[in-house]
Amino acid sequence: ALGYEPDFIYPLENVTIPQGRDATFTCVVNNLGGYRVAWIKADTKAILAIHEHVITNNARLSVTHSDYNTWTLLIRSARREDRGQYMCQVNTDPMKSQTAFLEVVIPPDIIYEETSGDMMVPEGGSAKLVCKAKGYPKPRITWKREDGGDIILRGLQSARSKVQSYENEVLSLVKVTRSEMGAYLCIAANGVPPSVSKRMMVHVHFHPLIQVPNQLVGAPTNTDVTLQCHVEASPKAINYWTRENGEMIITSDKYQMSEHNSSYYSVQMRLIIRRFGKIDIGGYKCISKNSIGDAEGNIRLYEMQLKGGQVQRPDEDLEAEVDPLGSDELDEEFNSSNAINDDESSVRGEMAGVSSSSPHFFLHPPVLLALLVVCI
Repeated sequence: ALGYEPDFIYPLENVTIPQGRDATFTCVVNNLGGYRVAWIKADTKAILAIHEHVITNNARLSVTHSDYNTWTLLIRSARREDRGQYMCQVNTDPMKSQTAFLEVVIPPDIIYEETSGDMMVPEGGSAKLVCKAKGYPKPRITWKREDGGDIILRGLQSARSKVQSYENEVLSLVKVTRSEMGAYLCIAANGVPPSVSKRMMVHVHFHPLIQVPNQLVGAPTNTDVTLQCHVEASPKAINYWTRENGEMIITSDKYQMSEHNSSYYSVQMRLIIRRFGKIDIGGYKCISKNSIGDAEGNIRLYEMQLKGGQVQRPDEDLEAEVDPLGSDELDEEFNSSNAINDDESSVRGEMAGVSSSSPHFFLHPPVLLALLVVCI
């Protein structure tokens, strides 16, 4: 209206956008009359546009005019260099203006050439994992284990702590153990989605270690017997079975072999001997070899004599039931018998892994029976 000075109806609002998106500033001027609206980059004092005419040679900028009093500055595909203060100015005397800030944020991105990859470290050694990322604001780096396990932090005085996550560009693992083997994730985040991550595998190398749960296994003839060995090795080992004379056992109708991985470095070896007979009596070896070393476990397999469909106890016809999963009860009863000496104790063992149609077996070692007869 005549006689009224131009006036801004709404304040110019700050804008924050991710890089590559369009930014818009809207300036609403009442009573503009014959005055003109200009857009200026305030921090550089560069004139961008006057009224509907773009001055700058930046092809990504444009100006629109709508509803008579609304002026819009559009910056397409905003870049980091576009950030700064923008001014909507009316050429009154003195000039009237309002400003707002354009912030161009950048989502995080891993700098792969400065970031660690998969690592191999000997057990007891150290590993230094580095993760670098770019973006704006500066990304924060957080470490986690992929399996959800704890990260072990050890100090200079051997102080040890367990954490679920650790924030730093560098993760130092010292005196590394095999339980720390696995995938580690470095996650970069700065509040601008999406967050990004990189997976790093830490391989801890050590020579094979074998544990044998049952070193002495007894079974009646014509049953199936299972022998087991637990192997820990890294790098991955070659595992196999032999007889005590070194003859390698191969899969056949007689022998069935299998391996079950329980972790990155743990394997359960299993050998099933079908239709156990006298020819199968003797020693067996489970052997594990990798590039660092080798190990072996020994198992002795003996025959349990059946009498009337049952294995009978030798001492005074006293029958003791055998738990197929262990030999604790047998050990207690045999140790209480005066007829047992060191030689005789070698026939005692565990019936672990024996398959049979009979629900229970009772021990009747022929050596013990013969010794009892001599004593009587």
